[in-house]
Amino acid sequence: PAKTDKAAILIDAVRMVTQLRGEAQKLKDANMGLQEKIKELKVEKNELRDEKQRLKAEKEKLEQQLKSINAQPSFLPAPPTALPAAFAAQGQAHGNKLVPFLSYPGVAMWQFMPPAAVDTSQDHVLRPPVA
Repeated sequence: PAKTDKAAILIDAVRMVTQLRGEAQKLKDANMGLQEKIKELKVEKNELRDEKQRLKAEKEKLEQQLKSINAQPSFLPAPPTALPAAFAAQGQAHGNKLVPFLSYPGVAMWQFMPPAAVDTSQDHVLRPPVA
């Protein structure tokens, strides 16, 4: 049945307008919240993009360092498997002394002391402390 009473029609219209205003306000609030969330996500996206670029640059730098380390020859080559005849003739024993490498003629070799001269277990008896 259609309402013909003006007061009833106005009351229903006011109720509908009030309800629609409430819904519109809720939608505006939700929209503002979503806009704020979008701004936060854009900022986070830019931060992540910057961090990705920084990590990519750091990775490339580390790869270059690794390539340069691998490209450089080691200071001393692996020990020779057989003694050259010139050094064997000088009477150097194979197992306990270092043999100078021909590829590095300017490098001085260490002169190793016999184990008895390096033994410090009797130092306190042989040499009293100076204090």
